[in-house]
Amino acid sequence: MAHNIPLEDGFTDIIGKAQRGQSITDEALAGRTGISLSAIQSLKGGELDEAALAKVSEALGLGGNALLALAKGSYQPAPVAEPKGLACFNTVFEDMTVNSYLVWDPSTREAAFFDTGADGQPMLDFAAAHDLKVKQIFITHIHTDHVLDLDRLLEKTGAHARVCVKEPLAGAESFEPGRSFTIGNLTVETRVTSGHAAGGVTFVVGGLDQPVAIVGDSIFAASMGGGMVSYADAVRNNREQVLTLPDATILCSGHGPLTTVGEQKTANPFFAA
Repeated sequence: MAHNIPLEDGFTDIIGKAQRGQSITDEALAGRTGISLSAIQSLKGGELDEAALAKVSEALGLGGNALLALAKGSYQPAPVAEPKGLACFNTVFEDMTVNSYLVWDPSTREAAFFDTGADGQPMLDFAAAHDLKVKQIFITHIHTDHVLDLDRLLEKTGAHARVCVKEPLAGAESFEPGRSFTIGNLTVETRVTSGHAAGGVTFVVGGLDQPVAIVGDSIFAASMGGGMVSYADAVRNNREQVLTLPDATILCSGHGPLTTVGEQKTANPFFAA
């Protein structure tokens, strides 16, 4: 299982995502803030100027205090203990790492994988060691790092793979968001969190000791996936579909450490504005 996973993004990554998502050039940002172009570029290069950061945060609609805490290294997510029935796995994909999850009903031992990561073997080994019956594989979105090992996991488990109808995938059954599933006695609610991906889905798992939302790349601890399809949709769906869940809900992201809804309302620069 994976612990002590570093944050996915630094403050410069967040500025870049917000700029790209809103199609704001460095020159336009300089004009909006009254900061010189060279100062903007220095900030984006990692040189912290607090006054400049505050103006850039405001111009990009970001939470200035949250972004400053990230820039100063003073924000670290509070440790989140995995409730019984949840295990996180972190595998290497090219120059990054990616998370996948195993969820099971402790009473029936029925289980499901959520995404595959770059290598699903650790999940297979864990399931075998704990006598878990993996019957389903849920896909948050079809970017390669999240589905790379799908064919092998299907072959090894005989499970049914499920993916949003907006992102059909060979070997997986498409479903309309809003449909619910079960894992033994657990419930799995599906919510649209597109924006980073066309068919991005969040899976809200009920029935464990603590509510869990497996969000893929829609939101990270102190960041979110880039709005590769639509930045506006990504921000809105996170606000409406993820951050409206109970504060104690554990957020299981595609990259970075576990966190909670309550923490991200104040610690995430994209949503603390």
